[in-house]
Amino acid sequence: MPRPTVTPRPTAAQLAYGSCTVIFSTLAMLLLSQTSSGVGIAIIAVSALALGLLVAMTVPAPKPRVVAVNRPAAAQAEKTQTPVPASIAAVASEHVRERPVHERAAS
Repeated sequence: MPRPTVTPRPTAAQLAYGSCTVIFSTLAMLLLSQTSSGVGIAIIAVSALALGLLVAMTVPAPKPRVVAVNRPAAAQAEKTQTPVPASIAAVASEHVRERPVHERAAS
């Protein structure tokens, strides 16, 4: 049995733009055409709904968000550390050994 196709729900922006388009285009067409017949009003209403649907469908859909994967802190630290050349490490270790450690006497 085939699965039913699920259509995405409209976003808030699509609903807002489509609704505003229907309202404002209906008002503009009614005021500009100055029609008072039922057939004219029906044609304007249907065309305003079609225009609102067109506007709502052309609003860009939001891009899917990228979810970060949780990694242990040790793995993250390994990836962020840059390797130190051996010559620099040797000079740094000699420099550290040459300095005497001075501790404060307890008072």
